[in-house]
Amino acid sequence: MEKITSFTIDHLRLVPGVYVSRKDLADTQTVTTFDLRITRPNEEPVMNTAEVHTIEHLGATFLRNHPEFKNRVLYFGPMGCRTGFYLLLSGDYESADILPLIKEMFQFISTFEGEVPGASAKDCGNYLDMNLPMARFYAKKYLREVLDDPKDSQLNYPA
Repeated sequence: MEKITSFTIDHLRLVPGVYVSRKDLADTQTVTTFDLRITRPNEEPVMNTAEVHTIEHLGATFLRNHPEFKNRVLYFGPMGCRTGFYLLLSGDYESADILPLIKEMFQFISTFEGEVPGASAKDCGNYLDMNLPMARFYAKKYLREVLDDPKDSQLNYPA
């Protein structure tokens, strides 16, 4: 079997960033998959499931309510390795195109207070596995290390 695209990226050289993971055609529409890498693979500790779950709930809620992008969001969810998230958008985009959206989303997460949307037994299959303080910590870290002043190496996969 051929390796899937995400397994061909050199994770030893990958730093936190906003990357175009792949572009696919669904009928005639381009779908862009973004790799929102929060922690450095194999160097930094991975995020625990509680903060990943919280970022997922807050990020998905933010994106699906965004005035410009809500109808283009196909999916937002965690990577199995717990070093980041995938965002799938309908449309042909580059990393720079969505930086304002991602920055706005992580600013929202970094200052969120109150009940996490969907964090109830009725709405979620594991609603007790949430950690808002750590979700805010990782959102602030991502803003500081990537989104406030992204370098080219944080917008394009290592060669």
